[in-house]
Amino acid sequence: MTEKIIIPDPLGMGRKPMSAHDISQAKDPDLRASLGALRRAAQQARKTAIQTDTNLVIVRDGRMQRISATELRQQTITQKTTPA
Repeated sequence: MTEKIIIPDPLGMGRKPMSAHDISQAKDPDLRASLGALRRAAQQARKTAIQTDTNLVIVRDGRMQRISATELRQQTITQKTTPA
Protein backbone atom coordinates (compact mmCIF):
# COMPACT_ATOMS: atom_id res chain seq x y z
CA MET A 1 0.00 0.00 0.00
CA THR A 2 1.39 3.39 -0.99
CA GLU A 3 1.15 6.09 1.62
CA LYS A 4 -0.54 9.25 0.42
CA ILE A 5 -0.02 12.57 2.10
CA ILE A 6 -2.86 14.90 1.13
CA ILE A 7 -1.69 18.45 0.65
CA PRO A 8 -4.69 20.77 0.88
CA ASP A 9 -5.50 22.72 -2.24
CA PRO A 10 -7.60 25.63 -0.92
CA LEU A 11 -7.19 27.63 -4.13
CA GLY A 12 -8.20 24.75 -6.40
CA MET A 13 -4.94 24.85 -8.34
CA GLY A 14 -5.10 21.18 -9.37
CA ARG A 15 -2.38 19.79 -7.14
CA LYS A 16 -2.33 16.03 -6.70
CA PRO A 17 -1.65 13.99 -3.53
CA MET A 18 2.01 13.23 -2.90
CA SER A 19 3.26 9.76 -2.07
CA ALA A 20 5.88 9.06 0.59
CA HIS A 21 8.33 8.40 -2.26
CA ASP A 22 7.55 11.78 -3.87
CA ILE A 23 8.22 13.55 -0.59
CA SER A 24 11.45 11.66 0.09
CA GLN A 25 12.73 12.75 -3.37
CA ALA A 26 11.71 16.43 -3.00
CA LYS A 27 14.31 19.13 -3.65
CA ASP A 28 13.23 21.12 -0.58
CA PRO A 29 15.00 19.72 2.53
CA ASP A 30 12.16 20.85 4.79
CA LEU A 31 9.65 18.92 2.70
CA ARG A 32 11.89 15.82 2.78
CA ALA A 33 12.07 16.04 6.58
CA SER A 34 8.31 16.58 6.94
CA LEU A 35 7.39 12.91 6.47
CA GLY A 36 9.53 11.87 9.44
CA ALA A 37 8.05 14.70 11.50
CA LEU A 38 4.50 13.58 10.64
CA ARG A 39 5.33 10.00 11.64
CA ARG A 40 6.85 11.15 14.96
CA ALA A 41 3.77 13.30 15.64
CA ALA A 42 1.46 10.36 14.89
CA GLN A 43 3.42 8.12 17.26
CA GLN A 44 3.26 10.78 19.99
CA ALA A 45 -0.51 11.13 19.46
CA ARG A 46 -0.91 7.34 19.91
CA LYS A 47 1.20 7.44 23.08
CA THR A 48 -0.82 10.36 24.49
CA ALA A 49 -4.14 8.64 23.68
CA ILE A 50 -2.99 5.51 25.51
CA GLN A 51 -1.74 7.47 28.54
CA THR A 52 -4.94 9.51 28.82
CA ASP A 53 -7.24 6.60 27.90
CA THR A 54 -8.87 8.62 25.10
CA ASN A 55 -9.77 7.86 21.50
CA LEU A 56 -7.48 8.71 18.63
CA VAL A 57 -9.39 10.28 15.75
CA ILE A 58 -8.07 9.63 12.23
CA VAL A 59 -9.33 9.96 8.68
CA ARG A 60 -9.07 6.75 6.66
CA ASP A 61 -10.42 6.50 3.13
CA GLY A 62 -12.08 9.90 3.56
CA ARG A 63 -14.03 8.82 6.66
CA MET A 64 -13.44 9.87 10.25
CA GLN A 65 -12.70 6.95 12.57
CA ARG A 66 -12.08 6.68 16.29
CA ILE A 67 -9.56 4.20 17.63
CA SER A 68 -9.94 3.43 21.33
CA ALA A 69 -6.99 3.45 23.72
CA THR A 70 -7.62 -0.27 24.28
CA GLU A 71 -7.25 -0.96 20.57
CA LEU A 72 -4.10 1.20 20.42
CA ARG A 73 -2.62 -0.78 23.31
CA GLN A 74 -3.40 -4.04 21.50
CA GLN A 75 -1.79 -2.73 18.30
CA THR A 76 1.33 -1.79 20.27
CA ILE A 77 1.56 -5.29 21.77
CA THR A 78 1.06 -6.88 18.34
CA GLN A 79 3.78 -4.70 16.79
CA LYS A 80 6.25 -5.60 19.54
CA THR A 81 5.64 -9.35 19.17
CA THR A 82 5.61 -9.44 15.35
CA PRO A 83 9.06 -9.81 13.80
CA ALA A 84 9.98 -7.02 11.37
